[in-house]
Amino acid sequence: MKKYLTITIFRMDEKKNSLIYALIEKGVRIPNPSSVEIGKEINLDFISAEDVVIHSGCKIFGKDTLIMSGVKLGARSPVTIKNCQLGRNVELKGGYFENSTFLDSANMGDGAEVREGCLLEEKANGAHTVGLKQTILFPFVTLGSLINFCDILMAGGTSRKDHSEVGSSYIHFNYTPNQDKATASLIGDVAHGVMLNQPPIFLGGQGGLVGPSNIGYNTVIAAGVIYRGDCPEGNKLLFGNNSKKKDMDFHPGVYWSVKRRVVNSIEYIANLIALRQWYITVRSKFFQRSNMEHILYEGALAKLDLVLNERINRFNQLATKMKQSLKQYKSIMGNEASEILIKQKNELIENYQKIENIFRAHLSYLGNEDKKKEFLIKIDNNIKKENNNYIKIIKNLDESTKNVGINWLSSIIKKIRDSALKYLSSFT
Repeated sequence: MKKYLTITIFRMDEKKNSLIYALIEKGVRIPNPSSVEIGKEINLDFISAEDVVIHSGCKIFGKDTLIMSGVKLGARSPVTIKNCQLGRNVELKGGYFENSTFLDSANMGDGAEVREGCLLEEKANGAHTVGLKQTILFPFVTLGSLINFCDILMAGGTSRKDHSEVGSSYIHFNYTPNQDKATASLIGDVAHGVMLNQPPIFLGGQGGLVGPSNIGYNTVIAAGVIYRGDCPEGNKLLFGNNSKKKDMDFHPGVYWSVKRRVVNSIEYIANLIALRQWYITVRSKFFQRSNMEHILYEGALAKLDLVLNERINRFNQLATKMKQSLKQYKSIMGNEASEILIKQKNELIENYQKIENIFRAHLSYLGNEDKKKEFLIKIDNNIKKENNNYIKIIKNLDESTKNVGINWLSSIIKKIRDSALKYLSSFT
């Protein structure tokens, strides 16, 4: 009996470790194989053998997991990844990462928790103990330590020496007392941000941003400030509103204003659709050299679809709360109720499904065709010259070409925004 148990245990270990040893034989460096766990669903063809290191305690799960050359996992503490796609030279030093995509040279420090729907583009990075979900960081964006940064798109900066940054101990407030999350914030924008030529944005440490907010380039929010507004024009140093509001009764379910929340949500979704078109039309050209590159691209595009569906669903959930909110609001305010607020809520109740149809119908909208064609000609010419280096090609575009690209993407955003707001006349 004792011998039988010994043989059984050996076979279980052998089965568990077969994938690990297959990776070692392939050339992956795993210094402590007995401490590493590889899910049986992992496709070994999706894990590169070139300069990949998996340190002690790491766990790798998910049939959609991709690990490209130069990836380093768990240098400081164990890393768990599940259905993530990791581009070349990505480094995840410690933490948990699920259903997210990291493009070349993105990295995260120890203690990270990156949940579903995140897309970190080239050289985007975070220090230790950063929490992300449904977050998109454009190239070079840098997050300090002890940050909670969910439901955000952030752009700005031109290099790792000139980048948008979020100071340590920063939080994006993305959940309201009325239990809705139609609160995503746009820090920078898509049309200008993808050109990698915009001034950086700085969010000072020990502060926070109350979503949904819209912040423009070359904006600095001072350290220690909880900012509750918008500054889409940028070029400001913001200290927040220091005036103290008086305490008031809290009525669960009542929305005392909806315009900013609705308009900013539409703007965010319109930018996401423009970014999706950028990936389909432009970015796709840079992921053609191997099957792994194509899988990485598909992973990024899937994250955009995931985030887009989440934003539309949250927008709809907000709209469905308006009927009860309107009833409560009228009961509380009586004859003093604001007619414009009543009209805004009624318009949202009556038209939110039509607005969703606008979003869905424009997923394949190409924008200004002439601008798109002109821009793509320059991109194609530069790809031939610069050996497919995305960052270098975009940065080296002349200003005239970048303006053409900005105008093309802006035409997508404007079309979606204007089409949606036609159903919300009291919001404009």
